[in-house]
Amino acid sequence: MVDAARARKLADRIQQIVAEMLERRIKDPRLGFVTVTDTRITADLREATVFYTVFGSEAERADTAAALESATGIIRSEVGKQTGVRFTPTLTFKHDPLPDSARQLDDLILAARNRDAEVARRAEGAAYAGEADPYKKDDEEEADSAS
Repeated sequence: MVDAARARKLADRIQQIVAEMLERRIKDPRLGFVTVTDTRITADLREATVFYTVFGSEAERADTAAALESATGIIRSEVGKQTGVRFTPTLTFKHDPLPDSARQLDDLILAARNRDAEVARRAEGAAYAGEADPYKKDDEEEADSAS
């Protein structure tokens, strides 16, 4: 087992190498507009998971996943050359759902703001159903107890 700082440094370096490889060396036509978002490595430095996002449709995501799967060996050998670790970690590529979740949350927040604006617009000319202040006051309680 290695310390967490070394594992994090190695994960960051793997992320840089993979991003550079995808940008410059991998020429697969199935590869879409890919962004490497994160890399996580196990404590024994044997397995690395590379998270990525793809700009495009679901079909483009599937094509990119297939392209990454076929290029895993080339990318892994380059990671081994550039990192110099004794055992090159196996690479696993996973689609990162975080941007999709963030986009969905933004849509929900926008819908809530629109509903709040609609409620505020309807409440502009509204009047109270009863008195403006329905709570009893201290002087009313004294008058009620005196009677």
